Amino acid sequence: MKRWKKRLFIKLPLALVALSVLWVLALKVVPVYYTPLMFKRAYQNRYDDDFKTRHSWVRIDNISSNMMKAVIASEDNRFATHNGFDTTEIRKMYQDHLNKGKKLRGCSTISQQTAKNVFTFCSDTWWRKGVEAYYTVLIEKIWGKERIMEVYLNSIEMGPGIYGIEAASKYYYGKPASDLSLRQASLVAACLPNPIKRRPDNRTSYLSRREAQISSLTYKIAYPDWVYHKHPEKDKDK
Repeated sequence: MKRWKKRLFIKLPLALVALSVLWVLALKVVPVYYTPLMFKRAYQNRYDDDFKTRHSWVRIDNISSNMMKAVIASEDNRFATHNGFDTTEIRKMYQDHLNKGKKLRGCSTISQQTAKNVFTFCSDTWWRKGVEAYYTVLIEKIWGKERIMEVYLNSIEMGPGIYGIEAASKYYYGKPASDLSLRQASLVAACLPNPIKRRPDNRTSYLSRREAQISSLTYKIAYPDWVYHKHPEKDKDK
């Protein structure tokens, strides 16, 4: 094999894999202060003088258990048990599509959303989905569920220029994320599928219904042990 082919087809891919693994290893302990999506949104709004990026990293110990329960109930019921991909939900989606003619829908887990937010520009392409899947496997193996939840709740988009639950909690409720009640957390979770158009401070009839559904569902799900030791005295509804 010619030297340039060896470099292109063997050494380069191995180097990229090694760099990606090192990147994930570093972010297992280093806070994620900035993401590609933050850069993308800032660029998209570069001519808007009112646009501001709001983001504050906080340890998972400073996030209410209510918020973790709400996003699991809303976004990923099987978060504690799947390997990064909810194959049960994927199979159900395809069966509904084949048998009932329902549209194909997203079945992204919290792990997949975390990989997308931290390692991609969130473009709607098959290439992005492939990169997302690759990093989903890595963070499941290297980070573990608690770290994935910590990064997820610190990096997810929660409004125009608002990233992470600490910034969202202070912006919408004037309080730190450690003090969120179940109703407040459920309302934030209800907005996550479309945080640019839906806001906790603009409670529509849909958001009210969805918040009630999420709040009710939180009592029916089994959570990892580490969820329960986060600020138990503040987990009562307010």
